[in-house]
Amino acid sequence: MVPTGPVGKRARLANTGSCRLLSIVIPALDAEAELGATIAALAPASGLAREIVVADGGSADKTVVLAERLGARIVDSAHGRGRQLIAGAAAAKGDWLLFLHADTRLSTGWQAEVADFIAQPENAERVGIFRFVLDDEAAPARRLERIAGWRGRRLGLPYGDQGLLIARVFYDAIGGYRPLALMEDVALVRRIGRRRLIWLETAAVTSARRYREGGYLLRPARNLLCLALYFLGLPTRLIARLYA
Repeated sequence: MVPTGPVGKRARLANTGSCRLLSIVIPALDAEAELGATIAALAPASGLAREIVVADGGSADKTVVLAERLGARIVDSAHGRGRQLIAGAAAAKGDWLLFLHADTRLSTGWQAEVADFIAQPENAERVGIFRFVLDDEAAPARRLERIAGWRGRRLGLPYGDQGLLIARVFYDAIGGYRPLALMEDVALVRRIGRRRLIWLETAAVTSARRYREGGYLLRPARNLLCLALYFLGLPTRLIARLYA
């Protein structure tokens, strides 16, 4: 008989550490150019079963065709990353969830580190965050990586492009992602709390295209402004207009 109440909850959380089914949830929208490399980097490994769930927000390109060809399961969702993450998580079958952006590739060896994280019972109520890296050799990219590392570790505010590894039971217990127009990642990690964030060695290599196009100064400045407006209580639908 499975115990109920707080004791039962702790037992169920601890048991998730023995589960080896990992659901990788990827929200996508017109991501044909980058999704292929992201999925290719998610090759399965012995001892770690995984499924890939692509939550598509209405792509007009070949995102869906590409994802299906590469073995992913497609979930149709309303447009908006928060809504897509919710839909993908709801459809996922694993007892562990790994949320990953469509333009972010996990570096070689991620499977071993993720399997080790999952196997440790104390991580049932903690969250794994990957190391933010940009696919650009320019010096401004290195500076931005250092800023992202400081923001995540000192302020407890990693962004979604660093990936997020979490037990399903814990994800449900804290209410999961919310259908926000923007800042869905910040809203979630604030509920998790800085002390429950664990920094992994695996790099989450993210496309620097938006920084090259928007500027290594202007783009982060706009992101910081959006974050400040969020903390000031401005509705995310209004912040999203500035972000876009």
